[in-house]
Amino acid sequence: MDSLPEQPTPPFDEQSQIRPGLDLQMSPRPRNQAPSYLGSGKLSGRRALITGGDSGIGASVAVLFAREGADVAIVYLPDEQQDADNVAGLVAEEGQRCVRIPGDITSSEFCRAAVDRTVEEFGGLDILVNNAAVMYQHSSITEISDEELDEVVRTNILGYFYMTRAAVPYLEPGSSIVNCGSVAGFLGHPPLMGYAETKGANHTFTKSLATSLIEKGVRVNCVSPGPVWTPLNASARTPEQMAGYGSETDPVPLGRPAQPEEIAPAFVFFASNVDSGFINGEILAIYGGEVLAR
Repeated sequence: MDSLPEQPTPPFDEQSQIRPGLDLQMSPRPRNQAPSYLGSGKLSGRRALITGGDSGIGASVAVLFAREGADVAIVYLPDEQQDADNVAGLVAEEGQRCVRIPGDITSSEFCRAAVDRTVEEFGGLDILVNNAAVMYQHSSITEISDEELDEVVRTNILGYFYMTRAAVPYLEPGSSIVNCGSVAGFLGHPPLMGYAETKGANHTFTKSLATSLIEKGVRVNCVSPGPVWTPLNASARTPEQMAGYGSETDPVPLGRPAQPEEIAPAFVFFASNVDSGFINGEILAIYGGEVLAR
């Protein structure tokens, strides 16, 4: 009988990181290899581009895409090179190619270059995962600076738009776009007001884009997690908050944050035409027991 794997639970070590943060500096390390996940060739021969593919959810998506037979290109900030190299090694262990593309998705020129590089390396592009994000925490809207708000909007909204606009001309019928939203985009979250605003935008972008691309034969869906053990969260929260993350702070019914390997299969599901060929424009909330349907 299959049983749920044991995952780390609070209390954790007190910790925080300087943005953007690294998987390799977290304690415990985020789990991204999903050892119980058995690939079945769902993405065999596919070519994927994953933003934020160096760490957190994006890293696990890269590993599982490779396990399902896809070659992957990962986009990340230069400061995250150590994590990117680690992910490239994990993808290679799965027998697939990993192209590392450092740069900043807030630049439309870089997004075009990243897509072009992926197509050049792999001969095409079949799957785009918009996942990279930035987050700031404040107790009041009056504390959010123009500079922080600009960074959040440019990364979390414009970065998705720029990368998608660059990728669409290469996507053939049967291709998929999977965006990463957030439960904060459904419910709001006062300490993460700017971030929550952008995640709501990601949700509506998904729906608009899905309708826009349906005649092209390209499906667009969105995975929207609750608390997940990633450096994105460690870079925005206090050490005390991270110690109780998933229970005392940002409580989850299951009493802990998700691990990236528990979120990544949803990206495989949306990327795979075998699994979700009739699903388009959907937003899947993954919140460890919290029922969001109203």
